[in-house]
Amino acid sequence: MHVLADANLRLDASPIDYVLLAFYFALVLGIGYMARRSVSSSLDFFLSGRSLPAWVTGLAFISANLGAVEIMGMSANGVLYGLPTVHYFWIGAIPAMLFLGIVMMPFYYGSKVRSVPEFMLRRFGKPAHLVNGISFASAQILIAGANLFLLASVVNLLLGWPLWVSIIVAAAVVLSYTALGGLSAAIYNEVLQFFVIVAALLPLTIVGLVKVGGWQGLVDKVTASPGGDAQLHSWPGDNLTGFGNSFLSILGLVFGLGFVLSFGYWTTNFVEVQRAMASKSMSAARRTPIIGAFPKMLVPFIVIIPGMIAAVTVSEYVQDKQVLLDGGDAPSGVTANNAILLLMRDLLPNGMLGVALAGLLASFMAGMAANLSSFNTVFTYDIWQSYVKKNESDGYYLRLGRLVTAIGTVLAIGTAFIASNSGNILTYLQDLFSFFNAPLFATFILGMFWKRMTPTAGWVGLVSGTASAITVWLLSQAGVLGLTGQGISFVAAGTAFVVDIAVSVGVSLATAPKPEAQLVGLVYSLTPKESLKHDETGDDAGWYRKPGLLAGIVLILTIVLNIIF
Repeated sequence: MHVLADANLRLDASPIDYVLLAFYFALVLGIGYMARRSVSSSLDFFLSGRSLPAWVTGLAFISANLGAVEIMGMSANGVLYGLPTVHYFWIGAIPAMLFLGIVMMPFYYGSKVRSVPEFMLRRFGKPAHLVNGISFASAQILIAGANLFLLASVVNLLLGWPLWVSIIVAAAVVLSYTALGGLSAAIYNEVLQFFVIVAALLPLTIVGLVKVGGWQGLVDKVTASPGGDAQLHSWPGDNLTGFGNSFLSILGLVFGLGFVLSFGYWTTNFVEVQRAMASKSMSAARRTPIIGAFPKMLVPFIVIIPGMIAAVTVSEYVQDKQVLLDGGDAPSGVTANNAILLLMRDLLPNGMLGVALAGLLASFMAGMAANLSSFNTVFTYDIWQSYVKKNESDGYYLRLGRLVTAIGTVLAIGTAFIASNSGNILTYLQDLFSFFNAPLFATFILGMFWKRMTPTAGWVGLVSGTASAITVWLLSQAGVLGLTGQGISFVAAGTAFVVDIAVSVGVSLATAPKPEAQLVGLVYSLTPKESLKHDETGDDAGWYRKPGLLAGIVLILTIVLNIIF
């Protein structure tokens, strides 16, 4: 990060910008303090007492994901690859979000589990539960570190504080509201943060488009820039995958990203599922990811397009983009991760800059708070309560949850320095998802639809899937496999999925399954269809509250967007 000081990235903020930022931080901490009053039990702290309406959990669902990764990572991709980045939304998110709402949520919500690892415990027993609990907790700390690093790098640019000071201060703010009010504080702040992020990025996109002469002006400038015409069409996306073959590229996008990485992330990632579990009814829980899919469709327009605008207007990118595309260090000291900040520096007047910076900080805090609130739940319930101290009072687990939030924050400060070594933060995170989420999804989906799958297969499959993904990554780093860029994570995820399924089937055929009576509510074919239905009266009545209909509308709109772009 010493490079940032050399590059001319210092944002020229005025007193009004600092006043707006201070007001925003006061608001966030105030929400944490208010939410604290509704926390009287561990269920309140970890799952908001299952009491929130669908529109709140739906917006929090999308905001928890709209962290630093989305905003810095997707705009970095916008600089380097352009429109093919939309696949992370239209192929790599929407179908899986709809699947979670329609198929998976009835199992999660109906079985009243408190976390995804707890579902693994009921389906496969303790070894699979422990493996999943530890791998999930590790992943959350690594991802929270990435969010924290980006949060600190903005503070570093704004105030000129050294990076380590920025990291500690940023961590302290997130810790204070998450430890005070638990999941409710995180969720209500995420809803606020969603609106602040849009208020920050929408004007930036509009001002940027005006500057380049509208959409046609952007098309002309991007076509003439390094990377050329390929940046203006979402398919086949060769430049994004780095495969150099259109058929393999489409296969990698549809299977690696659209199926394995995306379903692995959205359907088994407890950070997201936890928000739906906080809903007040089964119908609201099913609608949560579907409501989230509506804004998710439109997010590319305020994160990827600013990256494309930055690539052709910001002087550092105009001179150094080819160097960045070749994987080198830019002479000006910028990286693709700086796109949004550089665009703000060049385009926004004071006052607007304060709103925009609040939006950026909001997104990073939303991401990190989501990581911390799911880490504390899984560590407290799935590791500590299950294997260390079993029969303590509810107050004990509530206090432990707050303590674990603090410990998680300290660990995230450590992993923030690991993330600081990555040129494109999205690539770093996709690699982590291929290690942790892809094998979990394989185990999950096989266990949910195949009653013969055994407890031993549950944990052996998980371990071998994760090991195979890490092996692919290591071979790519060593130059043995000729893979570059984000194609590595697509191949690693695909490998993890296939290996996990193959090993699980082999082990299942050689070991004894659980009795069918123990699998009711956990396996699709053994669960009475009535228990998967939701109530359609009272707050859940009305055609506009039907999950299936809403999902159909989202799917049609997504197909239309794919055809247009």
